[in-house]
Amino acid sequence: GPHREPSSGDAIRRGNIFPVSMTVNYVWKSDVIQSAGGGLGTPVAVFSLYAFNQRESERIPSNRALRDTRHYRCTTPHFDPQLPPTSIVITFHNEARSTLLRTVRSVLNRTPVHLIHEIILVDDFSEDRDSRFKALMGRLSLSLSLVSLSSPGLIRSRVRGADAARAGVLTFLDSHCEVNKDWLPPLLQRVKEDPSCVVSPVIDIINMDTFAYVAASSDLRGGFDWSLHFKWEQLSAEQKARRGDPTEPIKTPIIAGGLFVINKSWFNHLGKYDTAMDIWGGENFEISFRVWMCGGSLEIIPCSRVGHVFRKKHPYVFPEGNANTYIKNTRRTAEVWMDEFKLYYYSARPAARGKSYGDIHGREELRRSLKCKSFKWYLDNVYPELKIPDDSDAKSGAIRQRQNCLESRWVEGQDLPALTLGPCVATKSVPPHSQVPLGKV
Repeated sequence: GPHREPSSGDAIRRGNIFPVSMTVNYVWKSDVIQSAGGGLGTPVAVFSLYAFNQRESERIPSNRALRDTRHYRCTTPHFDPQLPPTSIVITFHNEARSTLLRTVRSVLNRTPVHLIHEIILVDDFSEDRDSRFKALMGRLSLSLSLVSLSSPGLIRSRVRGADAARAGVLTFLDSHCEVNKDWLPPLLQRVKEDPSCVVSPVIDIINMDTFAYVAASSDLRGGFDWSLHFKWEQLSAEQKARRGDPTEPIKTPIIAGGLFVINKSWFNHLGKYDTAMDIWGGENFEISFRVWMCGGSLEIIPCSRVGHVFRKKHPYVFPEGNANTYIKNTRRTAEVWMDEFKLYYYSARPAARGKSYGDIHGREELRRSLKCKSFKWYLDNVYPELKIPDDSDAKSGAIRQRQNCLESRWVEGQDLPALTLGPCVATKSVPPHSQVPLGKV
């Protein structure tokens, strides 16, 4: 006969009764097509909110399988049968639900249950709080709890989560990760062997466009330049030879900061985080310097792998601007921990001069009470590869274009001089103190 859409009476006439929990709202395909994003040719912004392809993230299952990216020698490990359980702290701010759910599901699916004391989700003042989402997350695990904050910022959020944790070991994860097979035991093993050791996994790459999971090199460590800009560094041939076994821990001058495991008592003893830092950025330098200079060490564990979505921008809103917030946080780090070497920081980041960085007396007193070593000790023993700038690294003089020279004029309210071209006059050209590294202007 002629086609007709079924009515609710059809189900009743079949004589079957279904509990409400088994039913769903039925949506006609034609309605979905008409109301879906991109309908009538309208554009769809799939990157604007979360800085990655949200549509692709939602298409991928929350419990997808991953390729084991470890070295083959990692597949037959020998761990202490009495490893300590950990509190896993995941902070999130305006995170896509699909990505956060996949983070939690990966932890639950690839971690021995006896090693998870609890999972603490810290909602860092998200704008899209959703009670239905909280209920969904609550059904995943009895050990999961949610902490909501009204004072924004990753740094303070992590301290709040750590304070709420009940296990003796803390594991910090970002909210857009997927842990790989047997990721946690190697980290806990190392912390049990040496409670002053802070350990990080090898961070694999989850492509923000396609969400493809890509193995990262296990021969990398964290490094930085004098502007306190983090970068990954390839291990030298000498460093590789010194390790011998590719599964051995890698000493690293600095950690990326998003994913690491630390003994809770050691975390508290060292002063947690500098909570006077704002929102996000630079905190990994402060905690890395503090760990090394105050009696601990930082390591990357090659047999632990965690994938991470590297985004083009951060979801946080910075009232003073991203750059100014980063400068404030790194300037606090330089003033407290870098001693006389902070001059190289200011030389590399001149915009930091004159910027307010708040009261640091509490952190200076912490450093004194912990009897921490000098930054020179850190450079000599931890990061000798960081070259001390000298006169050979800079050049000065006039920059000419025929009869015109580059001039600098200071403008009130600006951190850097305005540069213009004008007739060459000795007193007007860029002064000798405006030296720049070779190859840079």
